[in-house]
Amino acid sequence: MKYEHLWADMHSNIHHNQMQDLDRWYQHAKQVMDFWPIAYYPFAIRRTPTGGELEDLIPSEDCARDWAQITALAKRAEAEGWPLFPGYEWQGNGTDGDHNVFFPDTDGLFAQPRTYRELRDVLTGTGAIAVPHHVAYQPGSRGKNWDTHDPAFSPVAEIYSSHGSSENDEGPLDMKRHEHMGPRTDMTCYEAGLDKGIEVGCIASGDNHTVPGESDHGMMCVLSTGRGRAEIWQGLLARRTYGVSRSRMVIDHTLNGAPMGAEISPGPAQFTLSLTAANAVDRVEFLKDNILEKMIVHSGTWERQPLPGRFAFKFEVEFGWGPETRLFPDAALKVWEGSLQVPGHLMGVEKLWNSFGQQILEWRDDRCDFRLTTHRGTETGKWMGPSQVRRESLVFEVEGGIDDVLTLTVDSEQYALPVRMLLQGTRIYAQYSQCERRIIKKFGPTPHYRDDFIWHCAFKFRVRRAVPSPAYTLNESFTTTLDAGSQYRLRVWLKNGDAAWTSPIFCR
Repeated sequence: MKYEHLWADMHSNIHHNQMQDLDRWYQHAKQVMDFWPIAYYPFAIRRTPTGGELEDLIPSEDCARDWAQITALAKRAEAEGWPLFPGYEWQGNGTDGDHNVFFPDTDGLFAQPRTYRELRDVLTGTGAIAVPHHVAYQPGSRGKNWDTHDPAFSPVAEIYSSHGSSENDEGPLDMKRHEHMGPRTDMTCYEAGLDKGIEVGCIASGDNHTVPGESDHGMMCVLSTGRGRAEIWQGLLARRTYGVSRSRMVIDHTLNGAPMGAEISPGPAQFTLSLTAANAVDRVEFLKDNILEKMIVHSGTWERQPLPGRFAFKFEVEFGWGPETRLFPDAALKVWEGSLQVPGHLMGVEKLWNSFGQQILEWRDDRCDFRLTTHRGTETGKWMGPSQVRRESLVFEVEGGIDDVLTLTVDSEQYALPVRMLLQGTRIYAQYSQCERRIIKKFGPTPHYRDDFIWHCAFKFRVRRAVPSPAYTLNESFTTTLDAGSQYRLRVWLKNGDAAWTSPIFCR
């Protein structure tokens, strides 16, 4: 069956003190997602008389007003023809791990019992699901308790977010961001649930508390039979889901025609894979029971191929480097006005956005005009705030020739981008002269035997290495034998470090 690939962030937490910005969140979500399961966050820090800090539920009357506002937005979005699933975060007493609760309709029951099974029981009949997240933390202290897990209530789990990768207790993408929660452990990780024989799919999503759909914190994709609410929900229940750590990948793979998340019979099987990424594919790991069964290495298969006269290629332009705000406080926010003009055909533009203030102003066959806003420093100042630097990117897919020269305009200055140069490697561009004038205006002449002061204080952007379509597309097939009781899934790595994880196919 042919599925649509629909994208969302299933872990964007809006707080009580942010509810006045709910419409802003909604408008931004529509720019970067195909649907939105919003996760209202009903918690706040409560200080004890002696200065201790306890995270606790906010007053019930505030929760009720906020929840009414969330469900009202869901109804409004439904009337506008855009699927928004109301939801909220549940933490309980910490022994079962944190979960996000979502409802299939535009309404739902707000409940905060102390245990996972009580939550499941009180929501019976509502159609709700509860998605566990940052599962690999310490058991009993907000890590996932797989012994109480109900696959019907929680068909998928979050394998990656701003916390890092909860897939296992080793490997890259470690869980280091929230130091106070400790490191990850094998006792509660995603693979621990699979090892127990639990049929649970996977997603990636942000745990974002300042803006929905932060690209750098992961996104999820559902394979859906349509773009409507019912079709999306059925895809979630069927575990036809996967997650990416950053850039989006279109992944279709089957075993004997069965898609990710399915149950399949043992015996001989045909594996097929179709993959399109935003950067060069390095390798695809085919895992059986969380152990590498087969490695599909793509690096080295395309680099020496001669390029045809006209070919498709992708490259990323990333904005956000700039001076220390200690020296230039106004540099905490920077608006970049830009455009890309191509002599060939502009086939696509992917938004890798992490904050508000991003716009595609116009997109034509040979040109894209954009306005991006980058931020330095946390937006909230709290411990769960975003990273210090918020960079913004666009991935362009262009059809052209090796001798074409693209024109990138940034803040009225033009930069020639020969395709031949783009294919060679990454280039950094600094607003050097503007910075020099800025320094002289504030500090006067500052002669020095090297240019550190100017270079370090200049706003910069980079144009990442371009790769032709054979680098970012992969089609593979092979035969294998499926064993009863085993599960099979994929882990994908791009050369730029981006990753993806697919829900397992379960052999029963």
